[in-house]
Amino acid sequence: MFFSVVIPTYNRLPILQKCLRALERQHLTDDKVSGYEVVLVDDGSTDGTLEWLESHKSEFPHVRSHSQDHKGPAAARNLGVERAQGDTIIFIDSDLIVTEQFLQSHGDVLVKGEKELSCDRLFTYGRVINTCNFDHPTTEPYKVTDFSAAYFATGNVAIARKWLLKAGLFDTRFQLYGWEDLELGVRLKQLGLTLIKCPDAVGYHWHPPFTLEQIPKLIDQEIQRGRMGVLFYQKHPTFDVRMMIQMTLLHRLLWGILSGGGRLNERTMAPLLQWLINQGKPQLALEIARIFLNWYNVQGVYAAYAEAKQKI
Repeated sequence: MFFSVVIPTYNRLPILQKCLRALERQHLTDDKVSGYEVVLVDDGSTDGTLEWLESHKSEFPHVRSHSQDHKGPAAARNLGVERAQGDTIIFIDSDLIVTEQFLQSHGDVLVKGEKELSCDRLFTYGRVINTCNFDHPTTEPYKVTDFSAAYFATGNVAIARKWLLKAGLFDTRFQLYGWEDLELGVRLKQLGLTLIKCPDAVGYHWHPPFTLEQIPKLIDQEIQRGRMGVLFYQKHPTFDVRMMIQMTLLHRLLWGILSGGGRLNERTMAPLLQWLINQGKPQLALEIARIFLNWYNVQGVYAAYAEAKQKI
C-alpha cells in the first residue's frame, strides 16, 4: 500500500515544523508500505507557512503542499484526498508529532485486520497522547484522559481512499468548530466498516499550557461545537447522535447541576484556576474549567436547535 498523509493546517507553523520533520523520519521495515507522501493543505494561513515551506522544500522530499482560501478543515481534508496519490489515506492534524514507527504500525495492522476479517472494510485508529511539552512532546506518558471512544476521528486514522470517496468525503457545511469527522464516521459505519485500534501508531498532540487568556476562545469553540452538533443531528436524527452532541435532558441536568446553573463560570472560578496554574497544574485547571465549558456547549446546542426549528 502507498500512504498519503493528509494534513490540514491553519496558522500553526511552529508545531507544523515538528510535525513534518517527524514524518520525514519514518522507518519502513518491510514491503507492506511501499512508500508515502505527505499532502499538506494550507487553509489560508497568514503566519508565513507557505513561504517557510518553499524556503525549506529540500528538507521535506515527501511533502506536496496545496493551498486554499480559509474554508475550514473539512474542505481542506477533501482537497487533500482529491489530490492524494496513495491508495490509503492517513489523517492527522498539524499539531501532531508521530513516532518513527507510525506509518509501519498502521500498515501492519491494516494488513493483519484484512486477513482476520477476510475483507477490506476496515480502518485503523492510532493512539493520541495529549501534551503541552513543546520541546520534547514525545516524552509525555499515556494518561487516562487520553482515552477516546470515538469511532472515526481524524487525529490519527488510516483508511482506504475508496471508502472515503464512496461515503462522500467530509460535509463542508461544517465550517465552524467540531463534528465533521464524526459525522463522516456515521456514514462509514453505514457502509459496514470496522474500526481496529492501532496503539503502536502513536501521535503526540501538542497544545499550549492552559491559561486564563485562552478561556474566551474555548467558550467560543464550545458554542460553535453546539451549532455544528445541531447540523450533525439534522443529518442523522438518532439518539446516539443526541448523546454525542450532549442534546439530552441528562446532559442539561448534569452540567447545569455541576455548574450551579451557570454560577460556576469563567469569572467565579478564575481564582481557583489561576491558583492551580501557578502551582504548575495547568492540565488539572483545564479539566476543572470543562465544567463551565460543557455548560456553554449544552446551552449552545439547545439555542441552535431552537433557532433551527424556527426556520422550518
